[in-house]
Amino acid sequence: MEWNYYNTFITVAPDCPAKQAEVPPDKKGGKTKPGIEFELASQRPYGYTQEELLYEVHVRHKQIPAEELEASGTRIRDEFLQKPQPCLRASMLPKKYGWGIHFNEEGKLALIPIESETYRSFVEGERPGVRLVAAMRNSKK
Repeated sequence: MEWNYYNTFITVAPDCPAKQAEVPPDKKGGKTKPGIEFELASQRPYGYTQEELLYEVHVRHKQIPAEELEASGTRIRDEFLQKPQPCLRASMLPKKYGWGIHFNEEGKLALIPIESETYRSFVEGERPGVRLVAAMRNSKK
């Protein structure tokens, strides 16, 4: 099953409230899913495919110990990949926090802040060969 985007830019949702990109806040109990997505993607621009990022977020969010991951071989990953997962178009990063997501030709992603010149260049079509898709709306109209 192929989950990755290539040469694609996810724009912020049409009803995204952010005018500037924001770091998702933590909750008292620790990091939220958008917080983990942001932390991983911002620390390694073009370091993850969508599939790799979603899996790593799952592992950290569920706090699966490294020993358990190692002992399971690929079982935990395989089980995760068997279940339908929402893609990053449904992530709160482009829906609420003002981050565009660029996938390069290798399917690796980077976060692009809405207020940046880079974001504008994607949206205005100055990047030939890059397909634009909007993040999912927050509310149904």
